[in-house]
Amino acid sequence: MTVTAVSWAGESLFAGTRKPLATATGLPPSAYTDTDFFTAEQANVFEHAWVCVGIANDVAQPGRLLVRDVGSKSIIITRDTDGQLHGFLNSCRHRGTELAEADCDIAGTIRCPYHRWGYGLDGSLKATPFFEEVPKADFDKANYGLVSVRVDTWGVLLFACLSPDTPPLQEWLGDLPDRMAGYKLDSWVSKHDQRLEIQSNWKLVTENYQEYYHLTWVHPELAKVSRVKDHYRYQGPGMYCGQTTTPVSGDDRDDWLVMPASEGLDDSDSVSGRFVAIFPNVMLSVLPNHVWVMRLDPMSPGLTKETCTLLVPSSNANATPEAIRQTVDFWIDVNSEDIDIVERGQRGLERGAVPPGPLAPRFEEPLHRFHNMLADHMTGRPVVIPPGDDPTSSADRLGTAPNPSPATIDL
Repeated sequence: MTVTAVSWAGESLFAGTRKPLATATGLPPSAYTDTDFFTAEQANVFEHAWVCVGIANDVAQPGRLLVRDVGSKSIIITRDTDGQLHGFLNSCRHRGTELAEADCDIAGTIRCPYHRWGYGLDGSLKATPFFEEVPKADFDKANYGLVSVRVDTWGVLLFACLSPDTPPLQEWLGDLPDRMAGYKLDSWVSKHDQRLEIQSNWKLVTENYQEYYHLTWVHPELAKVSRVKDHYRYQGPGMYCGQTTTPVSGDDRDDWLVMPASEGLDDSDSVSGRFVAIFPNVMLSVLPNHVWVMRLDPMSPGLTKETCTLLVPSSNANATPEAIRQTVDFWIDVNSEDIDIVERGQRGLERGAVPPGPLAPRFEEPLHRFHNMLADHMTGRPVVIPPGDDPTSSADRLGTAPNPSPATIDL
């Protein structure tokens, strides 16, 4: 039976999600396969959250214009000559025509292709050809600038938010900017971009990233440098789920060591891998010498576009092509393994649709946190930034406190 978009607002559908971790279950299969759920999710999640829409230096210079989809809306993003970032709905204030189809460079004026109304990089209306030939007493250009959309950056990431009620980005991120301040991510530069289509729901992709239960069997090579026994919680207050591998090993495979570490890292950052999924759609793998970003654009219940970007610190800006290639190849190998398993997960949910099972507390606590963030948005609850873990609580030492001593496991 198809579930309507309206019915997905009910708390009863998230009864398993709302239970404590020890007794919680995953989301219903329809959350990954139902078209009405997907439509409601676009409106309630992607049109209310701070959504990652690119890399910050994609729009570093005035005259560069980005086009992005956020939920059901199209937006454009520019930077003016004073360096100020701006976002707007991709629609002319005359008769609503789409202003741009794709990323492009402009000479300083955003022009509507239909009647050539022109807007400054700050969205102000500058030109209305022939419009004044028959004067309109009530027309003032100042009242017809482009409709603004909130945009902001943190580190290497560019974000947009359609809702005026959502807390500012810095509040959304919680302690993450402070926690990762030592990397100085705002100075890192892009070295590689790759775009993929994944035959899977976007949630399966980020859920797979958030847990390491599957690591030993799905990623035997990654497990050599990101060993299960070295995984710890990396979670404070904020709309994100995080884990760390401390230390990242180079004993059996040294792909992560082919470039030198960024300058000025502390003793922990210089030997660790930080793996952070920021709700809803971006995953950030931060190593001492590079960052691998995966940004998700949901296209349908069973199709996700993924944009992968490799960034390096400014001290590695002149890294050799061979070093870049070796690092990229490592992540492509890992990502290919992930794509295969999440596509199998999607097929299982579509063709089997079995009731959701229990979560594994040792490994899947981040999924419980993520599912509750999703449920909050889908049920219309006010955005509440989740608190961080209590490192003094012995009851939380299931891989949830910062750098705990996890239970012995045999894998």
